Amino acid sequence: MSTHAKRERLLLADLLEASGPDAPTLCEGWNTRDLAAHVVVRERRPDAAGGILVKQLASRLERVMAEFTSKPYDELIRLVRTGPPRFSPFSLKQIDEASNTIEFYVHTEDVRRAQPDWTPRELDPVFQDALWSRMERTARLMGRSAPTGLVLRRPNGQTAVAHRGTPVVTATGEPSELLLFLYGRQQVADVELDGEKDAITKLHETKQLGI
Repeated sequence: MSTHAKRERLLLADLLEASGPDAPTLCEGWNTRDLAAHVVVRERRPDAAGGILVKQLASRLERVMAEFTSKPYDELIRLVRTGPPRFSPFSLKQIDEASNTIEFYVHTEDVRRAQPDWTPRELDPVFQDALWSRMERTARLMGRSAPTGLVLRRPNGQTAVAHRGTPVVTATGEPSELLLFLYGRQQVADVELDGEKDAITKLHETKQLGI
């Protein structure tokens, strides 16, 4: 049975291939080649991927990223599409689904929404529920440095607290859009913000959301 992560992986690979190696992305300083290299390094080089979160490993990550960005773009796309080797924990379906559903959805939108003529994707309710479920578990981590209190609200009334504090801003939207907002893509996320005007401005402009 296919999984959400598998579907998003193939969508991302196809989009990266169609866009070419030099297309812009929403990841500051990265083009599509850089983004493809990031995906491959994250899955295939755990010795370096820790540098995403651990400052002491950042220089190693930088060296390994440079190594992979120098590879032929077609090879990078193939590695993204085929996924990790068998010895990688990411090759296990449960871990792939838990770790990569959000990862690949966000990065697909990083490529799509960097284009001036992008249009929203229509996502099925099952996938929206899956995104919400995973976002609930990561909301506190992603929103830990928010400059205001932040509550996430679905149109159906479900809520999750991303950051406790005052004043409080409530972001309302579909899980897919709330996810992009929480992961620092506020400028392209289709959400409604409710709260004090200054707090909304501060939250919308902050670079402290996400990792």
